[in-house]
Amino acid sequence: MSSPAVVWDAALLGYDLGGEHPFNPVRLELTIRLATELGVLNDVELLVPTAAGDEELLRIHAPEYLAAVREAPLVGWDVGHGLGTGDNPVFSGMHDASALVVGSTLLAARKIAEGEVKRAVNIAGGLHHAMRDYASGFCVYNDCAIAISWLLDHGFDRIAYLDTDVHHGDGVQTAFYDDPRVLTVSLHQHPFTLWPGTGYAAEIGNGKAAGTSVNIPLPPHTKDPGWLRAFNAVVPSLLAEFEPQILVTQCGVDSHEEDPLADLSLSVDGHRTIYSTMRDLAETYSGGRWLAVGGGGYQLIRVVPRSWTHLIATVLDRDVAPDTALPPGWVSSITKAAPTAEIPHAMTDEKDTAFKPWGDAADDPVDLAIRDTRRAVFPLHGLDPDDPRD
Repeated sequence: MSSPAVVWDAALLGYDLGGEHPFNPVRLELTIRLATELGVLNDVELLVPTAAGDEELLRIHAPEYLAAVREAPLVGWDVGHGLGTGDNPVFSGMHDASALVVGSTLLAARKIAEGEVKRAVNIAGGLHHAMRDYASGFCVYNDCAIAISWLLDHGFDRIAYLDTDVHHGDGVQTAFYDDPRVLTVSLHQHPFTLWPGTGYAAEIGNGKAAGTSVNIPLPPHTKDPGWLRAFNAVVPSLLAEFEPQILVTQCGVDSHEEDPLADLSLSVDGHRTIYSTMRDLAETYSGGRWLAVGGGGYQLIRVVPRSWTHLIATVLDRDVAPDTALPPGWVSSITKAAPTAEIPHAMTDEKDTAFKPWGDAADDPVDLAIRDTRRAVFPLHGLDPDDPRD
């Protein structure tokens, strides 16, 4: 088995919503450049994706929606399906660019399913809001859900999806809300306070799938220790009971305290800890199989490149020490392109991520979220929601 896979090609920069839209592909370019200059990608053969075909897109999306995506750049009237809005503007080559993002995540999934690698990462993926017949939240096609559907047809019947984006992973939850083979877990800012307004603890799945949709809505301004306390109070116990064969993780970094579109208060150090925790969970519960994709993240210079470089490094077992200085060449290129940007000096925000495990009788807002989620889903897995040993 070869070393972990990294999927990347500059063609993925074609998923460009244009203008001043916050979903700017420069964040991907800056990440790959930073990872390269730090040596994280030394001797790594980057896997070049091809666009997903209709057969794969139709796993999740409706035929009329695919037709609308293709037609939208060519027509002068409203094609509906959530296209042409401020969040989801129409752009030239939209279908091809979106299908390439799906193809990149499918390539990562295929490498794992075929046993060539145990881990793979695609920072261009993570478009978790796209629904069956409409675009949503900057997302045209849902690469996460399509890859999970593909994996279910290629040797996997227990898949755990962990979503750490600041926004609820609504599109993936919706796709598998009735499917007991897929455990979806989303930690996000509370839906009272942030779009899309879903992801309450009471959203648990339907029928035989009851308990396989898990939501941990966190109060605004939750910092690293609170986030990690919540994650560790819920996720490991569920994974131990569910026994997934693979972890699929959406690693949006818009949970950072500097992100302009949301109000959680994580740091780059918190993100780095999340990734190492996911790696450990994959080793413990899914035979080491881990597919990681990107997602949100709108502080394009100070946050996304550092956080996702840590993600790539973690997948490759080439962890970057937090105090590692940013490469002078990378810094110089940013300074030339954005002279007024405040550039960090190292791969850290110098934040303390230490947390106290849940169960110490604290009663702060994060602990209320933990309790609500555990009480909603733990009994459905034979676990005691009030016993910290479970």
